Amino acid sequence: MDFYEIVNSHLAELTKNERVLFDYVISNLNVIKNKSIREVSEECFVSTTTFLRFVRKIGFSGYSEFSTVIKYTLLTKNDVPQQSPFVVSQKDYREEYLKNLIESVRVMDSDKIKKIVLAMQEKPKIFLFAKGMSKEIMGYIKYLYTTAGFFVIFPEDQQTRTIALQQAESKDLVFVFSYRGEDNELITLIRKLKEQSHPYIVSITGADNNLMQNTSDINLYLFTDELYLNQLNLTSHISMIALMELLLYQYIEGCDPQDYHLVFR
Repeated sequence: MDFYEIVNSHLAELTKNERVLFDYVISNLNVIKNKSIREVSEECFVSTTTFLRFVRKIGFSGYSEFSTVIKYTLLTKNDVPQQSPFVVSQKDYREEYLKNLIESVRVMDSDKIKKIVLAMQEKPKIFLFAKGMSKEIMGYIKYLYTTAGFFVIFPEDQQTRTIALQQAESKDLVFVFSYRGEDNELITLIRKLKEQSHPYIVSITGADNNLMQNTSDINLYLFTDELYLNQLNLTSHISMIALMELLLYQYIEGCDPQDYHLVFR
């Protein structure tokens, strides 16, 4: 059984503290799979009893089943047939595609959303930093946020990213996109931003623990199955688009209609 299939129906029941535990778990699946409940509890700064109660609340009979399912989920996710870029048949892949999108939206923490929307309400400049395939998506994101009245800066190469770094102010909002969250240039960029002006920095990465999420003010998780064809990255970025759309829609819902001009047909 897949880990995410088991926990999905229980997420709405989690308290704020349990949501923190869940965020830690999905960020550290590869680490947790080889640790005892005592070790994981210590890293989460809770008692073993509290962590066991959490494990049972998200659908597992105990820590042994919890650990076993994590190992199975990671194993099957990485078991990609050599003859095909897809992990499963296209019929099943459509189901996985939908599950990844739903999971990315489901784990959006409401407190994080509120903080980002509050920052957006201050009418900051919005910076978009991305590379590779993620960069190709940013044209659409820039269009959306510009349409909603924001001044959006999207530097498309390393030289212009360096220039944009000098333009950021403390009141601005910076989005950094990287699925693996380990890109050295973008991580260095975040550190320089924090040293120079410290705008509000939001990273959007995969759910595995990574350097980028640990250096940002807020991190949002996305889920997707990595896909390569002829050594080219064809991984779906629909979850990334969904997160950015939902943040904008949340902002629009709470702001003065005079701040934007939308016509629904």
